[in-house]
Amino acid sequence: MTRRMILPMSFGLIGAAILIALGTWQVQRLHWKTALIAAAEARMAEPAGPLAAEVEFPRDRYLPVRVSGRFLGPEAHVLTSIPDEGPGFLVIAAYETGDGRRILIDRGFVPEAQKNTPRPPHAAEVTGNLNLPDDVTSATPPPDMGRNIWFGRDVAAMAGVLGTEAVLIVARSDTGDGVAPRAVTATFRNDHLSYAITWFSLAVAWLGMTGTYLWRIRRRNA
Repeated sequence: MTRRMILPMSFGLIGAAILIALGTWQVQRLHWKTALIAAAEARMAEPAGPLAAEVEFPRDRYLPVRVSGRFLGPEAHVLTSIPDEGPGFLVIAAYETGDGRRILIDRGFVPEAQKNTPRPPHAAEVTGNLNLPDDVTSATPPPDMGRNIWFGRDVAAMAGVLGTEAVLIVARSDTGDGVAPRAVTATFRNDHLSYAITWFSLAVAWLGMTGTYLWRIRRRNA
C-alpha cells in the first residue's frame, strides 16, 4: 500500500462505517416501531369498558370503550375514499351519553351519494375505540363549512362546531342508518425497513467506489 492510498482508503472506510451505523439505527427503529404497533393492536382487541371521566392522549389512544346514549343529529362529513367502494364520507356525529356528556362518534363510511341522507336522532349503544387521528397536517385544506365537507378528522375543531367534548370514539359496532363502521387501525408510519435497506445499499456502493478508486491508484503506480 502506498501513501497515496491511505487517505482515500480511510475516507472510504469512515464513510462506509457512518452509512452502516445509520442502517443499523434504522433496524433498531424498525424493531421499536413494530413493537409499538403490536402493543396498539393488542390494546384494540381488549374487551370494551366504560368511558372514563377523564380522557387523556396519548395514554388512552385505541382504548376500547362502550357507551350508551343517543345521537343528537348534527354531523361533520370527512371526505375520503375506500378501496373497492370509491369516494365517500366518514360521518362524525354528535352523541350524548346517558350521564349527559357530549362526545364525537366516528360512525363510519357512507358513499358520496348518501352524504346528505337524513340520519335523525336516535338511541344507540356504541362500542368502539378512543382515537386522536393524525390525518390533519399543515397541508390539509380548511373545511368547507358551507357544504359541511372536512378534509381530515380535526377533533378539536369538530368538537367546537358540534358542541361536544374533544373526545372521539371510532365505532366498531353498527350504529344504523346504513353507515358502515370502519374499525380503527394503528396508524404509525413504519418505513424504517426501506430506510435501512437504502443506507446499507449506499454503504455497499461506497465501498465499491472506494475499492475501484484504490485499484486505479495501484494500477497507475504499477
